[in-house]
Amino acid sequence: MSLQIDALTGNQNRVTVFLNGSLDTNTSPQFEEFLKREVDKSVKYLAIDLKDLHYVSSAGLRAFALARREFAHREGKVVFANPSPQVAKVFEIVKAIPIKEVFSSSEELDAYLDKIQTGVSS
Repeated sequence: MSLQIDALTGNQNRVTVFLNGSLDTNTSPQFEEFLKREVDKSVKYLAIDLKDLHYVSSAGLRAFALARREFAHREGKVVFANPSPQVAKVFEIVKAIPIKEVFSSSEELDAYLDKIQTGVSS
């Protein structure tokens, strides 16, 4: 299966990436390269929307872990929103992503990101 990646820049501190398809051994390098090439180093918050991600393998989980590590070095954060049922089940079983970083909706994610960014600017 293939992977389509789209991005939306909310502001200079935040980018939302939308994944559609499958994140596996064949497509995880595409995702990793996209992040290196398309997400500016000044971005602190990366939201990954998983609504249309239908499959994630261990290679995909590894790509998420690499993104989380990169953003931790930036003193930023990677969070996940709208996981499809099958991806949510993988997260639940593998426990690779802390539950506090997975949001059931874009609205819930926006409220969280607004809260932490407001706390930083105060």
